[in-house]
Amino acid sequence: MKIMDKLVLISAVLFVVADVFAIASLVNPEWVISEDYGNMKFGLTKQCQTIYGRKPICLPPSLCPEWQVTLSFIIVGVICLTATCLLLFYSLKKVEMLKIARWTAFVGMVVFCIAALIFPTGFYVEEIGGEPYKLPDSVSVGPSYIMFIMSIFLTIVSLLFAGKICLPMLYD
Repeated sequence: MKIMDKLVLISAVLFVVADVFAIASLVNPEWVISEDYGNMKFGLTKQCQTIYGRKPICLPPSLCPEWQVTLSFIIVGVICLTATCLLLFYSLKKVEMLKIARWTAFVGMVVFCIAALIFPTGFYVEEIGGEPYKLPDSVSVGPSYIMFIMSIFLTIVSLLFAGKICLPMLYD
């Protein structure tokens, strides 16, 4: 296996991990956790409440407009990262696909970053009781949001790796 192929595979694996983190953050309801009304967990795809230690009750959330946009951007980002992974694997046969994969990943990174900026503007919803970008003391961001931020970080690292290490080797 050529060194170029190994670098492309490393880049693809990093993008896959970022993609898995983003998907896992979407399916997990722990984006915002409130201790006020029982143990409430707010997510972009479901909302759960645990009352007196019983089994959690989960329902689809009614998202505020800001969180609907956030969800849409994350879905677009996940699609971009998935396409990037496929393009990177395809680039092992057709090297020109590496440039397309890089631009697809860039779009994914941009929409992820926009989603991360928009999400906190929805903290004003009645169930949370905060203000945009400011949560009340009894409410905190949960592990799903942190996982999403990790996905952004991994996407940026992967993109830098693909752009600074893999692409210059095309011109050797």
